[in-house]
Amino acid sequence: MTTSIQTKFDVMYRHDRQSGMCNHYRNDPEAIATLQTWREYISWDLSAAKAEVWPKYQGVVARVHDGQKILNTMQWGVPLQMKGKRPDTTITKRITNVRNLSSPFWRSMLTKPVNRCLVPFTQFAEPKPNAGREECWFTVKEETVSAFAGVWRESDEGNVYAFLTCEPNPLVKPIHPKAMPVILHPDD
Repeated sequence: MTTSIQTKFDVMYRHDRQSGMCNHYRNDPEAIATLQTWREYISWDLSAAKAEVWPKYQGVVARVHDGQKILNTMQWGVPLQMKGKRPDTTITKRITNVRNLSSPFWRSMLTKPVNRCLVPFTQFAEPKPNAGREECWFTVKEETVSAFAGVWRESDEGNVYAFLTCEPNPLVKPIHPKAMPVILHPDD
């Protein structure tokens, strides 16, 4: 993330009884529809989009399919089958953030341009340290809608996506020192 985006961050604190994890963001399908950037997308289907996006929820994703720019919804979180604690059982985890770019789990998605996408958002949350379920919300000043860098793929559950993370900038680092989403410049 470059300095110009870092300096445009705004931080808001809010108490939310349902939160407590760093897997929460917001998007506003109506705001997306009004922006010229997104009007060039040929296909639109935002009927399943949620304003509050949590793992397994439908989030808005922009991508290229068969040479056409499309905007639709997918499930947030790439399923990962893991061995359960009991014999002969498996559990499914939803991986929402790409932190390790060299992981074999992500390699096929990261190396194929067809699997790249944009994830529009208006705000994203990180849990406020030592504050129970309180979240700290971040937004990009002067931008109605911004976009995370993401990847997607087909799965047995339909199309799914995750977004990439990077080192946190100076505003996010005190709240979440490990990582933050990769936020793209509007021109990108």
